[in-house]
Amino acid sequence: WVGLRNFEYIFNLPDFNQILWNTFLISFLKMGFGLIVPLALALMLNEVRRRWFQRAIQTSVFLPFFLSWAVLGGVLFEIFSLNGPVTSLLSWLGLEPILFFGHNGWFRGILVGSDVWKGMGYNMIIFLAAIVGINPNLYEAAEVDGAGRWKQMLHITLPGMTPIIILLSTLSIGGILNAGFEQILLLYNPVVYEGSDVIDTFVYRLGLFDRQYGPAAAVGLFKSVISLVLVSLSYYMAYRLSRYRIF
Repeated sequence: WVGLRNFEYIFNLPDFNQILWNTFLISFLKMGFGLIVPLALALMLNEVRRRWFQRAIQTSVFLPFFLSWAVLGGVLFEIFSLNGPVTSLLSWLGLEPILFFGHNGWFRGILVGSDVWKGMGYNMIIFLAAIVGINPNLYEAAEVDGAGRWKQMLHITLPGMTPIIILLSTLSIGGILNAGFEQILLLYNPVVYEGSDVIDTFVYRLGLFDRQYGPAAAVGLFKSVISLVLVSLSYYMAYRLSRYRIF
């Protein structure tokens, strides 16, 4: 009975619908751009013929993956602060300075953009490995038939990468409710709670600051149950679409 009352209390909160919306929106944007950007980078790098340049780009893109959000958060604060290079560039162009960490729309863009920047190197390596696995005889046959690099990419490279694209897309479904707790906790502030507060940060504040342990546990349980369903669904879809199995 106490647990049901906690659930009723949570779902009657006026901000909870907004928190759910923020969680789904930020997660979907991160998932979408987190697949599209590395895929585009992998396709472009595949066309580079100078191997030293290709390796240099791979290394530079992959480096942010090893940095913690504590480090990257400080970097982002320096870049987008009122005295940072971005604001200085806007002033030099005659535009008004933007308070990036005090505007819900701009702050969401920083969250999505920095997450994609940090993780795109990992997915790019996976996509490049998928490209390497494509039979080179297909490219030779297409070249004999008069197909250029663009047509080879559209009709050979992308179809050959389809299984790994489907696999990464379906497996990411299980993380829809994980919008990036550490990143948001380190970057956000009360001014942008309306547009960036997600389930994890809401539970953190509700339990540790407001000391409402029952409602915080109810929200955590709600998220765990939904995540379990989504992970099971993503695993089933990955098996049906690309025959992916853990064992």
